Amino acid sequence: MRNEQIWVEPVGTVIVARIRGRPTAEMLRECEHRVLELARDTQQIRVLYDALELEPPDMELVLLQKQLDSEKKNNLGTASLRTAILVPNSRIAYLARIAFGHAGEANYRVFYNDLAAALGWLEDRAA
Repeated sequence: MRNEQIWVEPVGTVIVARIRGRPTAEMLRECEHRVLELARDTQQIRVLYDALELEPPDMELVLLQKQLDSEKKNNLGTASLRTAILVPNSRIAYLARIAFGHAGEANYRVFYNDLAAALGWLEDRAA
């Protein structure tokens, strides 16, 4: 599926995943598939989810993203992705924390409209 609402590409040492507009289950699955594929192919462990142009998803999609994120971790084995989520507002930030937050895990962080800070954090402690 080539949908201009989804863009997943390596940019330097970071995999950038961008979803625009109102997300669907198909879009989330496609995005995660492409992130996983790129992580395997490039051996990159840094991922930036750009949600600046994302419309707030329904809770069922937030929970689907949580499931997909867990599956992605299982599929990568011992490799753990360092994930930054770039958000436009507190509503999307809250939903992102539900979707990407896992008990005891600190390998993700949410950033409000600050691409430079997100990229800096990804580069800071990543191997």
